[in-house]
Amino acid sequence: MAKAHEREVPTEVTEAEIAVHWREEELYRPSPKFIAQANLADPAVVERFAPERFPECFREYADLLSWDRYWHTTLDTSDAPFWKWFVGGKLNVSYNCVDRHLAQYKNKAAFIFVPEPEDAPHEVLTYQELYVRVNEVAALLRDFAGLKAGDRVTLHLPMTPELPITMLACARLGVIHSVVFGGFSGEACGLRAADSGSRVLITMDGYYRNGKLLDHKVNADIAVAAAAKEGQTIDKVLVWRRLRDRSASETPMVAGRDHSMNDVLKAYAGRRVEPVSMDAEAPLFLMYTSGTTGRPKGCQHRTGGYLAYVAGTSKYIQDIHPTDVYWCFADIGWITGHSYIVYGPLALAATGVLYEGVPTYPDAGRPWRIAQQLDVNIFHTSPTTIRMLRKVGPDEPKKYAYHFKCMTTVGEPIEPEAWRWYYDTVGKGEAAITDTWWQTENGGFLISTKPALDSMKPGSAGPAMPGIYPVIYDETGKEIPAGSNKAGNICIRNPWPGIMQTIWGDRDRYVRQYFEKYNRAKASKDWRDWPYFAGDGAMQAADGYYRILGRVDDVINVAGHRLGTKEIESACLTVPEIAEAAVVPVVDELRGRVPEVYVSLRPGIAPSREIEEKVVRAIETSISKIARPKAVHIVADMPKTRSGKIMRRILAAISNTMDTGDTTTLANPDIVEQIRQSVQGAAPVATKSAPEDIKRFGDER
Repeated sequence: MAKAHEREVPTEVTEAEIAVHWREEELYRPSPKFIAQANLADPAVVERFAPERFPECFREYADLLSWDRYWHTTLDTSDAPFWKWFVGGKLNVSYNCVDRHLAQYKNKAAFIFVPEPEDAPHEVLTYQELYVRVNEVAALLRDFAGLKAGDRVTLHLPMTPELPITMLACARLGVIHSVVFGGFSGEACGLRAADSGSRVLITMDGYYRNGKLLDHKVNADIAVAAAAKEGQTIDKVLVWRRLRDRSASETPMVAGRDHSMNDVLKAYAGRRVEPVSMDAEAPLFLMYTSGTTGRPKGCQHRTGGYLAYVAGTSKYIQDIHPTDVYWCFADIGWITGHSYIVYGPLALAATGVLYEGVPTYPDAGRPWRIAQQLDVNIFHTSPTTIRMLRKVGPDEPKKYAYHFKCMTTVGEPIEPEAWRWYYDTVGKGEAAITDTWWQTENGGFLISTKPALDSMKPGSAGPAMPGIYPVIYDETGKEIPAGSNKAGNICIRNPWPGIMQTIWGDRDRYVRQYFEKYNRAKASKDWRDWPYFAGDGAMQAADGYYRILGRVDDVINVAGHRLGTKEIESACLTVPEIAEAAVVPVVDELRGRVPEVYVSLRPGIAPSREIEEKVVRAIETSISKIARPKAVHIVADMPKTRSGKIMRRILAAISNTMDTGDTTTLANPDIVEQIRQSVQGAAPVATKSAPEDIKRFGDER
């Protein structure tokens, strides 16, 4: 491997740029054994996807699919920036992921379900069995639930086979599914159901988590009530049973509204449903993600372009062959699970592992026992999981005789130290690593090494994906060159098939959030005038590799889950005693970033531990336990500008023991030291160097 070398940051940077101290890490090459079997080993791919061949280069991905009718226009920019891909084409996603594989692979496993209880048997779902079950559920959704193409349905399901089965049944009918992460609260589910206009909610009575059988049905009742408050009626709740012989929930079924999927399905045994031929631009699903306004936004993804993009990236970046056993250790309730557990792998006739539980149950050796037992050879997980497993079981992988040919990281930047443990210990020094960067809005990978062609560099995602042309701008729109040791806002110059169509019901917000910042001409129909603003900071090394630095807005990335600070603050304000709330990110060893909450109280209210606990409960109820703050600080007042703006940047500095900077321009500068002493103690604490995203937090708010 090449030796690492140091690079010093230039001292002169403008206010529009970000200076970064960093070390360029050593390079690792993929093994000859991996290269010899890789789907993508031809360096000519760079030329095939060069800018002068855009957008026709993406025919290569689209040709991986089976089309009912071929498209006539690869990219239509007439309604910029609402791009249309493979216009005129028609296809069905369920057919592409299931039916077309039956002739060759009907008795091959599509999914191997591993329940969390280790003594429970695995459930193997072949492509033939998947075909039968998807058809029966599609018949039920059409004839019993009355759903048709274009309708929306909300799914609040855990990591069991019923989730991908239900998704594929929706896709078979052209019904737009909105999957809410199973760990989200009933209230969060209801708000998303209301925004999408769902009148049907599909859930499960319970599931296993960390050794406990949790009652999940209770969240459905909360979701229905929350949706009703928003003016949306959910008239059918379809409840899957987790256990064969008994209910996993003590929450009663509501007569006339709640129906057992397992019981109703008996009437649809053996039914077959012809897949509905959908326009390539028909919406396939909504995926809600947090934003800085506090209102979750529904990213609307198309049928043809999305499936083409996740199929192409699954084949060439994850190197999935039909003979592989692939395990994406993520949750289908997030975009990673949609793209790289369900749709991308199934389009390639993959065999995928579905694991119900937590990584460390009953101990830190569980993932590696599963990998050994199932002969998993492709592994895909987040830096948070990697850090967790490294902390609680650093030597566990060495005890098990599995071998991964390649591994992926997703969801957040990975530190070089964690990367090296992943490579040396988990991958046993023989697996190629793809450190991917992308977002819910993007559909699939945007930056990653091509595993058989590019060297790996710890801490750097790599070069751009084929057909993706990034650029880094400063705040003024000036391009920051590679190798300058300066960071800025990473943008993508061009559209790509996986990009979302719009924000559900809010075209203006879509333009404002993703394109307005660097748009050159609002009336232009030329895609070159509409660079996509990702909202992440990044820098590019002289060799073309990108290092992602984190969010530039006020969204906190907690263990790969993006949580809007405004949404958390809104939850705090539901506590009657709270007058003001501010949420900031704090560095966490395992999860990367976690929220920390500052609240001030209404007049006449005395601080108490009870109020702090109320705030925590409000956040967990309104959002999820994922959003649980590291601490709740009750303060006399917030640091504010003279115009009344809360200076969250100062609070973030205090939480992360950083220098708070100049506070003389505040309306109440004395409050800063009071808060610092309350949080850190009376004695001054030595300031620490913090990550760039923490340093920048709150600057633009």
